[in-house]
Amino acid sequence: MYDFNNLYEPKDIREALQMKMEYPNALILAGGSDILIKIRSGRLAGCDLINIYGLEELRGICMEDDGTILIRPLTSFSHVTAHPLIKQYIPTLGEAVDQIGGPQIRNIGTIGGNICNGVTSADSASTLKAFDAMLELSSINGVRILPYAEFSLGPGKVDLREGELLTGIRITKDSYENTYGQYLKYSMRKAMDIATLGCSVNVRLTKDKKAIDRLRIGFGVAAPTPIRATTAETAGNGHVLDSSLLDLVAGKACEDVNPRTSWRASKEFRMHLIKELAKRALKTSIEKAGGKIDG
Repeated sequence: MYDFNNLYEPKDIREALQMKMEYPNALILAGGSDILIKIRSGRLAGCDLINIYGLEELRGICMEDDGTILIRPLTSFSHVTAHPLIKQYIPTLGEAVDQIGGPQIRNIGTIGGNICNGVTSADSASTLKAFDAMLELSSINGVRILPYAEFSLGPGKVDLREGELLTGIRITKDSYENTYGQYLKYSMRKAMDIATLGCSVNVRLTKDKKAIDRLRIGFGVAAPTPIRATTAETAGNGHVLDSSLLDLVAGKACEDVNPRTSWRASKEFRMHLIKELAKRALKTSIEKAGGKIDG
């Protein structure tokens, strides 16, 4: 049995925003892969719910006139992975969300829910941060545009203000054009497990493919929230493609992170994973871009 109090079912976005303003303590129900488990376990027993899952206007992926890719928040993980625009321009994101749970979870779980629950282990989060995603946050009073980099406030806490609803995730053309990336996830099991550590890298090489033009690295479970490794990125930008690049970026990444010890892994083991996954994801990204280390 699911112990909730009231269930509100809006017919469109405007009614959903009105309900969110009228019932500020009501929780947004999208795919339900996270929130229904918490209700059933008693952690959210007696809550009120606003069910937006049926709002088709919040579902789908398209390219806007300026080349920006817009992902609506109710798009399921499996649809993100399979969508032609994601396959062609941001395959790293598809690969990342394809590592979430099993097929049933990927069919019902939504990319908006994955980032709005604020957990550091969200598989989509490090890749969206590494691609400088922008969030469209709507309320009855208007629309607020916020870099995803500023959305995470702490463990389980995000910058969703009273009456706001995530209505869009955008990745601009400049962010994804001519970039190649790799998402690597380490977990205690190979399937149906959350990340012990996640690392998402994307690179753009110089025209002669001899050096890094732009490097971006995102980590999950390397800090209380998903983060960008900006010190490592700065160190890698402009660097020639030699073996010292991998060690330099991996070492600098350790200056950006703050992992903790948990029952899944010690802080020391996570630091080891941060260095190793950064090296591997960077090397693979360079190879996908047509470059070669010490080539």
